[in-house]
Amino acid sequence: MCGIAGIIHRDGPSDLGTEITTMLQSMKHRGPDSTGYALYGQPDDLIVVRFVLAEPREYGGFGVEERLERSRAEVESRLAKIGAEVATITSPTGYAFRATIRYEGDLKPLADYLEDIPGCEVLSLGNSLEIVKDLGDAATVLEQYSLAGLTGTHAIGHVRMATESDVDLASAHPYWAYPFADVAVVHNGQLTNYHQWRRRLERLGHRFQSECDSEIIAVYLAEKLEGGVPLETAMKTSLDDFDGVFTYLVATDSELGIAKDEMAAKPLVLFESDGLVAMASEEIAIRALVGREVETRDPYEREVLTWQV
Repeated sequence: MCGIAGIIHRDGPSDLGTEITTMLQSMKHRGPDSTGYALYGQPDDLIVVRFVLAEPREYGGFGVEERLERSRAEVESRLAKIGAEVATITSPTGYAFRATIRYEGDLKPLADYLEDIPGCEVLSLGNSLEIVKDLGDAATVLEQYSLAGLTGTHAIGHVRMATESDVDLASAHPYWAYPFADVAVVHNGQLTNYHQWRRRLERLGHRFQSECDSEIIAVYLAEKLEGGVPLETAMKTSLDDFDGVFTYLVATDSELGIAKDEMAAKPLVLFESDGLVAMASEEIAIRALVGREVETRDPYEREVLTWQV
């Protein structure tokens, strides 16, 4: 079933970690298996790298901590070899890491070089975006990663109920548009021409970290943005190119957008005020955020909406 949520503050940063958690936790019934966030802070000169070196359920097994120490040392070594200067590197869990680096080169060789390390998966790269995802509900992930008080301008999030794939980080949303900086997607539904679009994008030189169709949407949109196409235009084009039943949210360093397919069968409600825009699979998430009943609307079929920070 799954649930998606998004929020954008147009009048300055807010406590995004707590706010998006409040929305996602209210929809725990839609997806108790994993929770994920794409959080956007103020752009910085430093690049933030979020990566994992093991699946959560591996951690604590025999010899795993020693392997993780070797892998972490290899990450730092490779960052130095490729010309990145490490400012900080921390680990809230022992298997998930956050690094800030100074780096002037292309992001794709950097991401590829790190992912050549056995067990390493880069979750996000960018000057603004940080993807955090793990097993469990939103309250659990908030506490585990100390997200309360994390300020920013906009965010999207996802709660997942595993149906056709495993309960693991590789299947958890959101998805970064590898290797494009600061583009992430969450979605509810299914692309029926997923394999066709995956092959097309692979022929253009892209590779994918998962079997999830949300990642296809992210890379499709990011490639068009890289080519100078405005986000709203790219999203409208996606409705012609993608088949299936879906509603998706996409975020960049400066925009947030929603799109519904022509059947509009996957739910999404929208609330908008002068300084705040919030959207979610269920109205209960909007009420949980603002603390009262508010007037919302359901975007119609083939509707595309975007907002700027």
